[in-house]
Amino acid sequence: MGSGMSRARLVVAIVVGLVCFPALVHALQAPAPKPAAKPAAPAAKPAEPPVAFGTEAVVETAKGSFTIRLLPEVAPGHVQHFVKTAKAGGYDGTTFHRIIAGGIIQGGDPLSKDPAKAAQYGTGGLGLLKAEFSERPFARGVVAAARRPSSKDSGGSQFFICIRDQPSLLGQYTVFGEVVSGMEVVDQLSLTPVEGDKAKERVEMKITIRPPAPVAP
Repeated sequence: MGSGMSRARLVVAIVVGLVCFPALVHALQAPAPKPAAKPAAPAAKPAEPPVAFGTEAVVETAKGSFTIRLLPEVAPGHVQHFVKTAKAGGYDGTTFHRIIAGGIIQGGDPLSKDPAKAAQYGTGGLGLLKAEFSERPFARGVVAAARRPSSKDSGGSQFFICIRDQPSLLGQYTVFGEVVSGMEVVDQLSLTPVEGDKAKERVEMKITIRPPAPVAP
């Protein structure tokens, strides 16, 4: 009986093996699952269009308004940054925080929106742009980018306006605009009381970008 039982078990094992072997072979030959596809990279943002020749900026203050004609043909990067910042409201509520009587008025520091940060005025919004020096003279009414004293390639959102001709600034700062109307308002702003060169009262601004007038056919 023991021999019969062994043969029966052997037959059962062979049958089970014949049934399972094809499935085992198929499992071993089945291709490995493909790795999950990587998500597509986000589309790059389109480049900012160049600022059109003749674009102007209207600067409103409590003492009056004046108009700056921007000069994209002289400093395209600085003009583009200025226009982008103005359109986003970045200059609204900033102040002319630095005044040198008979010399310049300086403003546009984003930190100057907050009266509690007065000690930091003049340090914000810099280090964003490389210099775009030109042979444009620093005449009365010229608008140029402020920068850090330690680096010529540290312009940004702050700017200054020349009250008088300043030829010594040529090659030191980037000119990107000129006041074409309302210079008398700039003169009034330059008379703001100061402590050293820091304005003692807030002279806030609001800047609106005005596209060039259409050319008559």
